[in-house]
Amino acid sequence: MAQPYVSIIIPAYNEEERIPKTLIDMDKRLSAADYSYEILVVNDGSKDGTAAVVRNMAKMVRNLKLIDLKDNAGKGGAVKQGMLLATGNIRLFTDADNSTTIDQFEKMIPLFKDGYGVVIGSRAVPGAKLDPPEPFYRQVIGKALNLLVQLFLLPGIWDTQCGFKAYTSEAAEKIFMRSKTSGWGFDVETLALAIRLGFRVKEVPVHWVNDVRSHIKFSGGLQFLGETCTIRWRLWRGQYDLKP
Repeated sequence: MAQPYVSIIIPAYNEEERIPKTLIDMDKRLSAADYSYEILVVNDGSKDGTAAVVRNMAKMVRNLKLIDLKDNAGKGGAVKQGMLLATGNIRLFTDADNSTTIDQFEKMIPLFKDGYGVVIGSRAVPGAKLDPPEPFYRQVIGKALNLLVQLFLLPGIWDTQCGFKAYTSEAAEKIFMRSKTSGWGFDVETLALAIRLGFRVKEVPVHWVNDVRSHIKFSGGLQFLGETCTIRWRLWRGQYDLKP
């Protein structure tokens, strides 16, 4: 297969129930695309049959590949593996629950042509559609966390945590070779590194479908805050190699 235009990376941990529907929907939407692609599912040390399900689906889903991690690396670690093993000119990661469908990538293509290195899906900029909206308490917590992130690291970026982000191959390789965070804070880290490495970053509104079965524990929020503080500390201490 020639070098694909886009590599689609799906980190998956214990997703044997949701991943088939996601892959079938993705295959259907991509069948009409006018660009080449590959789909990489990164099985993040799942305890269920995620890897076996993906292997079986490779018979019916075009350009599907499995990266099978034996140990759990965390979402950030799984995305990093996928980004560095991908071959596409553009490398996009998206969540296994299909909360943002792959057709939303069409909005990003013109921005890459305009020279942006990183384009991220956003639920918080004009034009975004949440279906249904998150519960009020989660909206409040999310906005509070975002304001802290903007204060410490990323002013002007309103949604760092939407699981739909794309990078040029150059940006992906330079950013993820330097990334150190495997938990919830990896999104913040990659965006902070992108800006400090000189890549232009742009948010685009997306249609995001809320999976009511998904829950973020309070401990996850604390972990995110802790990792954000660690990233800020590393930057202050010069612990990332930011030379060209």
